[in-house]
Amino acid sequence: MIFLSFDIEEFDNLFPCSQNFTLEEQMSVSRAGTTLILDLLKQKGVKATFFCTANFALHAKNLIQRMVDEGHEVASHGYYHNLFNPGDKKRSKEVLEELIGQEVVGFRMPNMMPVDNQELLDCGFKYNSSLNPTCLPGKYNNLGSPRRIFKEEGICQIPASVSPLFRIPLFWLSLHNFPMPLYKLLSGWALKKDGYLNLYFHPWEFIALDKDKLRLPFFVKMNSGDALLKRLDDLISFFQNKKIPFKCLKDCEAMFLEK
Repeated sequence: MIFLSFDIEEFDNLFPCSQNFTLEEQMSVSRAGTTLILDLLKQKGVKATFFCTANFALHAKNLIQRMVDEGHEVASHGYYHNLFNPGDKKRSKEVLEELIGQEVVGFRMPNMMPVDNQELLDCGFKYNSSLNPTCLPGKYNNLGSPRRIFKEEGICQIPASVSPLFRIPLFWLSLHNFPMPLYKLLSGWALKKDGYLNLYFHPWEFIALDKDKLRLPFFVKMNSGDALLKRLDDLISFFQNKKIPFKCLKDCEAMFLEK
């Protein structure tokens, strides 16, 4: 099975260009990208998980409701994307649950940073998908972490997918930059080895990133906007043709913890 997830946040990432945006501009970028994602998933008949910051959700209530109406999972991405205060995780869960009228069971820390398991348990979360079990200099050094789903201190840990050998990350930048045959090969290899794929992306990747105000590195702009949307469409079709089901991460948590 395949788990697609999207980190839905205000566009305030660490690239300098995003700091030039007002809050409304940041929200506008993320709303536009999220709409494109939802349109594609609806067209393909695929369900996914949306890790939303409470801040974004309060500025895009119609999109949050659309996620619920179309059968997707809404999970927490914290209250803000790059501002962390005590109690924010619990507050984010409460805000999202009030908006969607459903329990929120999943959490992903912004920028896939480490997060305390006990804090997540105290907030009422059941799974955490904040681990990228690979090594990227200056960002991740998780080669010693489990590559597959595991339970730790009462929390189901669902790492992002990497290749079985060398732990090549299969995250958003890989879909931007790898030739599609290579990305499909690595993804298929991980799927065969692990029985699932956990892939994640962001809404701003699916809008045109070559505008003057969006001075992003080449490796981020590569195959962004419509090109990335087509790549994701191609990837989904590739696995649908193989009869591989797409699920929400809450289904994964239930399957692995209820065995």
